[in-house]
Amino acid sequence: MWIKSGRNWLWLLLFGSLWGMVEVGGGEVLFRAGVPQASVFLTAWALFVLAAARGILNRPGTSSAVGALAALYKLANAAPFYCHLLGIFFLGLVFDVFASLLLKRGRKAGWRRASLSGALSAYTGNALFAVLMTFVVRYKYWVGDGLIKFSRHILISGSYTALAACLMVPLGLRVGESGGAFVLRRPRTAMAGAAALTLVAWTLGRFIA
Repeated sequence: MWIKSGRNWLWLLLFGSLWGMVEVGGGEVLFRAGVPQASVFLTAWALFVLAAARGILNRPGTSSAVGALAALYKLANAAPFYCHLLGIFFLGLVFDVFASLLLKRGRKAGWRRASLSGALSAYTGNALFAVLMTFVVRYKYWVGDGLIKFSRHILISGSYTALAACLMVPLGLRVGESGGAFVLRRPRTAMAGAAALTLVAWTLGRFIA
């Protein structure tokens, strides 16, 4: 099984780290600069990374593992906003579901199926996070305006993210598939590069937070 392979776990750790690093560093920059719809950019990158990971290891459960490792990276390198950590994991989980349904293992996915998996993941991930913040955590910035923020996060942010996902997921999938072909040709070089990039990502995490 894939879960028993140390090599596979290295790839999952690499992609989780690349996602988490942008969450920690890029999120801080975007939110401090007051960039409108900053979460759209972060989620678009996350979906690109999830798709790239799926291009190398297209098996159920892998995307959830990447999401969990990205949340672990953020927990280790930034203030522990647990709702955000759950949001990261939720996105990995919902992408796992739609990728498993639409991106069949051992078969190259067409642009349409890849885009659909990304769009559905964007809407579902935003909806789960909005429900969590509004009805479970009842965070004051979400419940203070009634259902306005709730609706905007799903319909407006979700739509922008879904549009971005229609490009980023097919692109990420192609990058991952190309990387997977390189792994098959040069496995030792690929694994050494993955290990080095993971080490760099975790080292940078101590400085960019």
